[in-house]
Amino acid sequence: MGVSFKVDERSEFTIVSFTLDQSIEPTDLALCNPPEVKPTKGVVLSGRGPVWLFCFLTHFYHPTVWVATYDPRLGGAVVVESHCKVYVVGQIVQVKEES
Repeated sequence: MGVSFKVDERSEFTIVSFTLDQSIEPTDLALCNPPEVKPTKGVVLSGRGPVWLFCFLTHFYHPTVWVATYDPRLGGAVVVESHCKVYVVGQIVQVKEES
């Protein structure tokens, strides 16, 4: 389909990173197969792609506790959807490199 995924499991959340192997079109979403994650944790989406791909992935991961999108300018991920009181929409979750 043109999208590759990588999963990085952390204690509080799972980072789902993606890269585009080629240009994609909106019709390619029907073929998109994001990786499964533990729904009891949050998900941080990271990658460079069209807004509609982020929207698709946010919807796909909606059953998880919360979903955030990584913004390197902020040094963290912005919570865009949440089912808990600990992580609220608009909150920035720090995402540090693990050694």
